[in-house]
Amino acid sequence: MSCSQCRPAGVFPSEGKLHIRTDHPVLVQSLQQCLESQGFNVNVNLDIVSADYNNLSSMQSLFEELKKEFNKQALHSFFCSLEDASVESNPFKTWIPFSHLYERIAHPELHQVIQEQLFTTYSQPIIHLAANEIYGYEFLLRPLEDGHDFKPYELFQMAERAGLQALLDGKARIASIKNSADAVPRGVKRFINFLPSSIYDPKHCLATTFKAAAEAGVDPQDLVFEVVETEEIADIDHLKSILTAYQEQGMKVALDDLGAGHSTLSVLKELRPDYVKIDRKIVSFCDEDTEKQHMIKQIVEVANEIGAIVLAEGIERKEEADMTRHFGVQLAQGYYFGKPVPTEKLMISAK
Repeated sequence: MSCSQCRPAGVFPSEGKLHIRTDHPVLVQSLQQCLESQGFNVNVNLDIVSADYNNLSSMQSLFEELKKEFNKQALHSFFCSLEDASVESNPFKTWIPFSHLYERIAHPELHQVIQEQLFTTYSQPIIHLAANEIYGYEFLLRPLEDGHDFKPYELFQMAERAGLQALLDGKARIASIKNSADAVPRGVKRFINFLPSSIYDPKHCLATTFKAAAEAGVDPQDLVFEVVETEEIADIDHLKSILTAYQEQGMKVALDDLGAGHSTLSVLKELRPDYVKIDRKIVSFCDEDTEKQHMIKQIVEVANEIGAIVLAEGIERKEEADMTRHFGVQLAQGYYFGKPVPTEKLMISAK
């Protein structure tokens, strides 16, 4: 992974030149023939096949044809670059894998959402069970009210396939920090998701996050960064270094989805986060399931050993809130306490 993955890739030129590079000479000729058969004006320079285009639709059709014409191994060898017809040609081109450009061309609306940050944040309250008051908010990426509609998980899936995951993850973190600055008072925690795989060098990749917090005037101790539930822990040492980088700045960290998938009790002991969030699948109807109650009790015991605060996710019923409180869970989140609302509409009595 390189720094270029965090930089904006730019919008698609409405017309310009497509360059496709491959290290396999036999594929250069096949590429030339395929593009010419689709009616493109083609030039070949050593290992680069170039073609002029005049609209996005023609590019979408071409890339679909390339996927039909070439096998996965051949497509894996293709690297692409686009040039704007209205801009002087740059000898130092930016090359990206064929699969990345294919996804960006196939989903131009989602690509635009990421590039131009056409999204906002919603916030869901987190309640302190003993005090029965707002402890913090989790910040969630959502579409703009008058913008292109999308499902957040689909946007992140597309970003991963398009090589834009680090860019989107970074923009989402910074948007959450900035939006919270005016909406949430000092002392109220802001829980913000992050993808460990988007951070290859914690001190370098998180520099913009730390800068955004400082510029927004947000107290580092009010920020809690949590591992996204869909992220598998492939390299626990790398994740440790990320959590440490946050904590060295005075920020807190949380391990999400505990009790399901990758988040085991042994991982909890090794990572030693400040907060642990119990998976909603364990919380749901836990008052009627002794096995779930046993799991909650285990998580609370381990959390107490390492000095972590426990949060139960997905509470939708009073009985679930009462049961988790009974086993020593300090914080709770779910529709029973409040649904996510636009961050700017937060109404906090302490404000």
